[in-house]
Amino acid sequence: MPEEFAIDVAGMTKRFGDLVAVDHVGLQVRAGEICGFLGPNGSGKTTFIRMLCGLLVPDAGSGVVLGYDVLSESEPIKRQVGYMTQRFSYWEDLTIEENIDFVARMYGVKNRREAVRRSLEQLGLVRRRRQLAGQLSGGWKQRLALAACLIHEPKLLLLDEPTAGVDPKARREFWAEIHELAASGLTFLITTHYMDEAERCHRLAYLLNGHLLTTGTVEEVIRQAGLTTWSVSGPNLAWLDEQLRGRPGVDQSAPFGNLLHVSGDDPQALAEAIRPFQAPPYEWREIESGLEDVFIHLMERSQQAA
Repeated sequence: MPEEFAIDVAGMTKRFGDLVAVDHVGLQVRAGEICGFLGPNGSGKTTFIRMLCGLLVPDAGSGVVLGYDVLSESEPIKRQVGYMTQRFSYWEDLTIEENIDFVARMYGVKNRREAVRRSLEQLGLVRRRRQLAGQLSGGWKQRLALAACLIHEPKLLLLDEPTAGVDPKARREFWAEIHELAASGLTFLITTHYMDEAERCHRLAYLLNGHLLTTGTVEEVIRQAGLTTWSVSGPNLAWLDEQLRGRPGVDQSAPFGNLLHVSGDDPQALAEAIRPFQAPPYEWREIESGLEDVFIHLMERSQQAA
């Protein structure tokens, strides 16, 4: 494996009975990169992450994580990976400091007391260190979980929807911390449903029904989709939305505040579809497709092909 890749796997597959949760998925993530892992619930993201960190054994596939074979060297991978689950998984009847100290003991962290002190300082938890975890808000629980993930100084963090249920201010602070850590060389694979968070990632990977549909930077993912999008304003957009849905050339029509976004992957067919409505009181302008437009398009195209 080139040393630049923290994750370099191919053909990763996991079955549960007749269900193929992850179907021959490959992924490369460079060291120090933040990779956003997107897809609807049930798409296989969590299963893929658990295979990477050795919690699930793949049924097929090969590759390396942090230089270790993903099939045969799960133990050394576990020691160098931090995994933050969707649900808060620490002890609510222990304080913040006690939780971090307990995790440090499990990993056999050297100079444990000093490591715990540094962790509390790094994540801004010193003043709350004696507060019970069960009394924390979502944002502070998130900080505690991140501190616990970092206590053994991992090289790769796998974060599974880490900001679900967290207020916007806490989310912004969390992402500032993530970028600071990435700048120091730590690698991230982060699942999220938030488009604004996806745009904060260096690269993206989109999974649907166990299949990898697209990878690349935000700009590359949008360009690869080949989607044309128009924005329209005016009265009674609900009526216009109803008229446009299902017309040849219109792949999707979706409200965005006081606007309607109308998209399709055939520019000429889309232009013909909207032509009858391109008159006052409606005002149309072609815009760059957004990530949400692209991902909905990918989902619908995949469903049509199934």
